[in-house]
Formats: sequence, structure tokens, C-alpha cells
Amino acid sequence: MILRSKLIDSIEIALNRNPVTAILGPRQCGKTTVARSLCSMPRRENSYFDLEDPSILESFQNPMTLLRDLTGIIVIDEIQRRPDLFPALRVLADREPSPAKFLVLGSASPDLIRQSSESLAGRVEFVEMSGFYSREVGTDMWRKLWWRGGFPRSFLAEADADSSAWREQFVRTFMERDLAQLGLSMPPLMLRRFWTMVAHYHGQTWNSSEVAASMGINDHTSRRYLDILAGAYMIRLLPPWHENISKRQRRMPKVYFRDTGILHSLLGISDSDSLLSHPKCGASWEGFALEEILRIVPSRDAFYWAVHSGPELDLLIFRNNRRIGFEFKFADAPKLTPSMQDAMRHLSLDHLWVVYPGNLRYALTDGIEALPFSACQDVIA
Repeated sequence: MILRSKLIDSIEIALNRNPVTAILGPRQCGKTTVARSLCSMPRRENSYFDLEDPSILESFQNPMTLLRDLTGIIVIDEIQRRPDLFPALRVLADREPSPAKFLVLGSASPDLIRQSSESLAGRVEFVEMSGFYSREVGTDMWRKLWWRGGFPRSFLAEADADSSAWREQFVRTFMERDLAQLGLSMPPLMLRRFWTMVAHYHGQTWNSSEVAASMGINDHTSRRYLDILAGAYMIRLLPPWHENISKRQRRMPKVYFRDTGILHSLLGISDSDSLLSHPKCGASWEGFALEEILRIVPSRDAFYWAVHSGPELDLLIFRNNRRIGFEFKFADAPKLTPSMQDAMRHLSLDHLWVVYPGNLRYALTDGIEALPFSACQDVIA
């Protein structure tokens, strides 16, 4: 079992300072395992309710009666199945003194669970969770993590074939059941086609009109479906940054699958050797490294930058009043490019890291350094 101590510490801190803590992330990323490990600590009272269980879901017809006399930590799993519970949680959270803390788990973002922000404003803290990342599994395991993705059952499978089979089943179940619950009512075969098209856009700016025309739907529907996938933590929409320069800059978001294992399944990549020769290899690496950086340096102020004439930057983060840029290169020894120099100049970057899968850290020029992926945690954090 892989310990997720940093994540557990973050949840403990949130539980101590808020009446309600929400752990949000994709299905099967380990939320339930983490919650149960928290509840199993000595001298800690707890009650656990899984809304996937029909009998438990039925018992929540009268949530106030069910919950008001309980003490300790009350865990409610799959809260997105009953977002109407949030008004009741607000009443229970406001009791003085409060006999219980609430830990709710969900597979949808706060934007999709709108009642949470409306009913629990000032009472809830959100902790976002995803699959494993290199700090948890060891930086020497990054190649396996890149190929299989971070979902625990995929990463920990005994063989690559078992990992691939689990991911294929996950994709099927997610499309046929979970997305329908989130409001995406497209037939499964058409949904698979849409999701595969999104996979081919991985690492590129989104062209809603092109996708809509291919699918026989309108632009608005195409974007709504994309937003639902983002709200379910399957993809990341990285917004563009616009600098005050004369050049025309890109304005559509970039699309990334948050888990490269799922991406590889949708692209039909059968094994890790095939990945290295696939046209999407570089884009896959870019998304994998980008997600790793955003786990090391969590930031809501994360963007990409690109101008139509060519220069671009894969990731721009604002941290402690500094502008930090990142380029992700799947190369043995990345070299300085005019695009990097343009990004430094136009964006007034304090530093630009070129993250690559090698072993040597070295300077490309003043303010621009090549950084091995395995060293990111130690250098950037």
C-alpha cells in the first residue's frame, strides 16, 4: 500500500479548521481509501455512509433525523448523487458546540455541485485529489507512472495487460454510467467518439467548431460536453494568458487529459514501447509533466501563452509575485530555442525551467535551465 501522507495531512488540517471538508476528485482515485484510513485512527469516532449503496441512499430521505445525533467524523461518500444534502449539512455544521465534523467525498468539481458553494459558503474547505504522483510512488517510477497513469488500480496492477484492461473497463463504465449522472446524455458509442476526439486534442488548443462539425452537434453542445469532462476531473482546460504586446495571441484553452493512462487507452496505445513511437508521445509527456508540476506547486494562476506567429510557453505560473515559466521537452538534451527567448522577453519571466526526462541539470542561458523530471520535486517545491 502506498502511503499518501501529504494528502492526509492536508485533509487533517482542513478538518481541524472547518465544520465541513470536501475531498473532490475523479472516481477510483483513492478517496474512499484515504477517508477510511483517517477514520481508522485510534480514539476517533466515525460514521460512514456510501451513497452508492441503494439502501443507504434511501435512508437519506430524512438526513436531519439520520445525522443529528452522530458524533466524531461523519463521512458521506459520492455526495454528487445527493447535492440536495448541502442545506441540511449547513444547519448541522452551524450547531454550537458542534458534536461532529463532516467529511464529504465527491467525483465532481464544485462547479458541478453548485449547492455546495451556495449553501456551505464559509463552512467548507475543498481538498482536490487525483491519482498517484511521483512523490508518492518514488521518482524512479515515473516511466511506469507516465505509461499506466496514477489511478491506484491501474498503477498497482501486476502486469501492463492488467493495467490496460482495468483502464478500458473504467472508460466504459465512466461513459455508460457516470457521465449520464453529470448531465451528459449522449449515446455511449457517440460519447466514445467524442472522448477519443478530445484525446487527439491533448496538448492542443480546443477547436469547438471543428469538433462540433465532426460530431453533428452545435458549438455550444460541444463546449458543454467538454466542460462536463473537466468538471469530472478527467481533463484539464488550461486557459491562455494575454500579455500587453502587439502580437496576436491565442485565446482558446488548451486541453489535457489529467491521467495519461486513460489518454493512452483512448488513443489505442497498446504498450509502453508503442507509446515511444506514437505521434502523440511528446504531447503525452507534456501533459504528464504539467500535471506533476501543478501537484508540486498548486496554483490557480496557471496558464499557457502562445502567439499565432509561433512563440509559445507550455505553462506560466504566478508564485510569490514571481513569473515562472515551464517548457516540457521529450528530448535527451533540450536546447535553447527562439521561442524560449521570446517568452522570457515578452512575459518578463523571472525564470524558465525546461523539464525533460534526462538526468543532468544545466543552464541554457541566463534565467533558463534544463531540469530533469526526477529533480522537479526538490528544485521547484
